[in-house]
Amino acid sequence: MDQSGALYLAIADQLRQQIVNGELAPGAALPSQTEIARQFEVSDGVARKVIRTLVVEGHAIARPGAGTFVRERPTLRKLVRSWHRSLRGGSPFAAEMKAQGVNGGWQYSSRTETAPPAVRQRLLLAETDNGPDSIRTDYVFTADDEPVMLSTSWEPFALTKGTPIVLPEDGPYAGRGVVERMMAIGIRITHSAEAISARMVLTTEATRLQMAPGSIVLTIERTYWADEQPVETADIVIPVDRYQVIYGTAIDEIP
Repeated sequence: MDQSGALYLAIADQLRQQIVNGELAPGAALPSQTEIARQFEVSDGVARKVIRTLVVEGHAIARPGAGTFVRERPTLRKLVRSWHRSLRGGSPFAAEMKAQGVNGGWQYSSRTETAPPAVRQRLLLAETDNGPDSIRTDYVFTADDEPVMLSTSWEPFALTKGTPIVLPEDGPYAGRGVVERMMAIGIRITHSAEAISARMVLTTEATRLQMAPGSIVLTIERTYWADEQPVETADIVIPVDRYQVIYGTAIDEIP
């Protein structure tokens, strides 16, 4: 590593420690590029790298024309992922937010499309040239009007076409969970599967969730099944600094 590389990392570490231990409180202004260059006797290029490092790490937010500020730390909320909770009816997300004294809501848009190959595989959909094979719904979930979670859901079009639930957020079952909606057309969901991983937030996701570039998110690939038939799958994006994800599992009684 060259000298300038070692310098900007050392300076960034000093400022990071001040943020972590509270010397620089959430919302406080960080030293400007000029101030960093003067205080640490480094070039403007090194000072610029210091600021960029703290922004990419999620410790700071750059506001054009105003400066760079210590990032506010959102209140950590609980998100319970539990099969038995999803059987209660209504929206599991709205119920969970209400239990925490928060007004949970969501914005959405639905359309028909030919699902991406990975989604077709999860839904066991064969390739077709006969038009759209799925209903896609994009969600932005909110807590007290602040964006807190993203979800993109796909349901097989052949399964719901011509039924009252074809559009998840319209009709008599609008706002209901997948389990209750499917039951309305005679499909009993028997189990779900979730694959969890973590990665850096994508640029489009950061914009929609009002997150700093470089922040970390949890991703959940969830699929609902009716015995051997997948009936819905979703890609869920959760900011790790806003949610504590909790899993609960019902235990069958031993006869």
